[in-house]
Amino acid sequence: VQLQASGGGLVQAGGSLRLSCAASGRTFSRYVMGWFRQAPGKEREFVACISWSGGSTYYADSVKGRFTISRDNAKNTVYLQMNSLKPEDTAVYYCAASTRETWRRVRAYDYDYWGQGTLVTVSS
Repeated sequence: VQLQASGGGLVQAGGSLRLSCAASGRTFSRYVMGWFRQAPGKEREFVACISWSGGSTYYADSVKGRFTISRDNAKNTVYLQMNSLKPEDTAVYYCAASTRETWRRVRAYDYDYWGQGTLVTVSS
């Protein structure tokens, strides 16, 4: 599967952005989907993941209550709605797809396919 992330940009603190990740192919619903981010000089970190049907989600503590992951299997797309953005949310955001048999995947090595990343910059 090929993944294409979009929706990044520059936003003021307290603002919102919605990221999208479009997947190619007809088996999108078979993948657990996740979002990760990498800030300059830091390691890639888990943000959120969502189960195959979208019925279950899991978030990093740092974004819980502010970010929402969702998916539309008919459109082969996963979303990340980001509200109440903070300067520390500044990073390149990556979407990823996992073929693992359980859905709660927070490690980058559990994901098999990655998008190219989209930059989110939050100004103070």
